[in-house]
Amino acid sequence: MRQRWLGGLSAREFLRRHWQKRPLLARAGWTLPAGLPDAARLRSLAARDHVESRLVMRHGERWSLEHGPFPGARLERLPAGDWTLLVNGLNLHLACAERMLRRFDFVPQARLDDVMVSLAAPGGGVGPHFDSYDVFLLQGPGRRIWRLERARRFRLLAGAPLQQIADFDPDEEYLLEPGDLLYLPPGWGHDGVALEPSWTYSIGFRAPRGAELSLALLDYLHERGLPDAEYRDPGLMPAARPAQIGSRMIEFARRVTRRIRWTERDVRRLLGRHLTLPKPQVTFRPPRRPLARGVFLRRLARSELALDPGALLLYRGARFFLNGEDFVPRAAQRRALAALADRRRSAGAGLARAGLGSLLYAWYRSGFLRLEPGA
Repeated sequence: MRQRWLGGLSAREFLRRHWQKRPLLARAGWTLPAGLPDAARLRSLAARDHVESRLVMRHGERWSLEHGPFPGARLERLPAGDWTLLVNGLNLHLACAERMLRRFDFVPQARLDDVMVSLAAPGGGVGPHFDSYDVFLLQGPGRRIWRLERARRFRLLAGAPLQQIADFDPDEEYLLEPGDLLYLPPGWGHDGVALEPSWTYSIGFRAPRGAELSLALLDYLHERGLPDAEYRDPGLMPAARPAQIGSRMIEFARRVTRRIRWTERDVRRLLGRHLTLPKPQVTFRPPRRPLARGVFLRRLARSELALDPGALLLYRGARFFLNGEDFVPRAAQRRALAALADRRRSAGAGLARAGLGSLLYAWYRSGFLRLEPGA
């Protein structure tokens, strides 16, 4: 199905022609949902401890970066231009932003990250930079000029608070107006400058890095129980070179580390746990007055169930992953649970018939999901 907001392409065509290949500019195809914040609401969000926010300011050729939370007075006395307020994870706090994010679910949920909003005064931006992930830039109210440069090995600006490009040499320039969409593959240099008070919504994607997975694997193996041994050196002779690491100790370390083993099953479990682990700023709010278990189960049969925006439920084969934990449900429960994971909401009656009531009640008590009136 062709999508106007993808420049008239279907999701399949977009992925084949543009995804991680070349940018896409789609004009006037996007309608922002109702309920997105105004400037006052955005300042209120940026004042909260559990909301990730940043303030970027340009002072001639220099840049400064501040991290929130920001007292209201700090943001109310900003100059007339050359600043940008960034708030990450808008989808965690506003249902309309969550719906915006889910428009991109033609990409696997394991790759979706969050919605970031940028409110920039005239002249505001974050300087020329590149991202290591895919990004969609949705232009809200106001206009912004974007200059682009094809991915290459960029030289970074020394001493800058952000990873800004020192040798930026753009070869494309676009003026984005409300409703426009710009997709950028990883590594493309880009610099957006507001011409007037300008709102930009960024849909970011995540991609696990090798170093992250290596550390996660070590944590996983440690949790499972790494091989242990105590070093012994009977027959030790007086050291002629006390600072030199001995061959016997090196051989001991080699034997111990060679005993570390992992299987394909370990890698699958590790990846599922890692991908669903909530970010540090994600919090879950259990219901203030939770329903009794019996009441919950009765309402489940006539309600719809929706995952909390911060919760990520993924699966691979028979194993399911939720918020960094994994489990294997009974075979009769997997189809209903997979439907909930894929759509992030599902009719409660089918889940109840699958015998998932007790599990779902525990998730409800933890704030991982909520009951909504049936459609």
